[in-house]
Amino acid sequence: MVDSETEPLAATDIGRVALVVNDLDRMVEFYTTVIGLDVQHRETDRAILGAGSEQLLSLIADATASERKDEGIGLFHTAFLVPSRAALGNALTRVENHWQLDGASDHRVSEALYLSDPEDNGIEVYRDRPREKWPHRDNGMIEIDTLPLDLDSIRDLGREEATVPAETTVGHVHLEVSSISTAREFYVDTLGIGVRQQYGDSALFLDYGDYHHRLGLNVWNGRTSPSTGRGLHWFEFVLPEQDAVDVIQQRLGKRGVSSTTIESGVEVADPDGITLHLVVNDDT
Repeated sequence: MVDSETEPLAATDIGRVALVVNDLDRMVEFYTTVIGLDVQHRETDRAILGAGSEQLLSLIADATASERKDEGIGLFHTAFLVPSRAALGNALTRVENHWQLDGASDHRVSEALYLSDPEDNGIEVYRDRPREKWPHRDNGMIEIDTLPLDLDSIRDLGREEATVPAETTVGHVHLEVSSISTAREFYVDTLGIGVRQQYGDSALFLDYGDYHHRLGLNVWNGRTSPSTGRGLHWFEFVLPEQDAVDVIQQRLGKRGVSSTTIESGVEVADPDGITLHLVVNDDT
């Protein structure tokens, strides 16, 4: 039981990511054909996609939603974590056969492919290296780097598999914010998420547990204005127990940050207006 305002919370996962989209049919086709997700539920104005039995992505149709402006804060990318290098090879095959790869990197802790969906939402598809091979600094922080990726060896593993493995999850969410110091005050000091790596005043990588990061924050593109059109609507932190949600809601209240109780947990907006949901793991 979590009973202290300052006590670290147990390891937390990312749950669903929700996007507001203009063209629901096109976006569903992209996320099924290129990313390899399954349609788990479909209505006229929304769709839920996932892997296996897990819901990963909610698409909400709004034909009138404006494009994200150059200065608009919001999503840098949704990062889909596949369970093996072979699965990453299959992802590369789908991207190269049906879409366009924007980039690829070896982050030492992981190997990653980058692309954008038809409405310019950033996507990462990656696989983790074994934890025992993750490099650490003397202070315990993770050594995440950006190095060239050996795409040829990954491509050699690829097969034309229509869907991702059932074990695929949203490994992390990476946001573009207006200020690292302000974001740190909210996510670290208020929500209590631990710092795993920081690049000066330009980027911050966070996690409640010992993962390399569940949340990335950056100011690389100098974005300054809240995003009100299409793009990120909300994302979820999945907490291990209701006590953890209650503690966070208490922390928010003590710092004068308003939150709303919703059916699945608690909804709160960060200083840039980005909405996150704090929910309890259904398996507990």
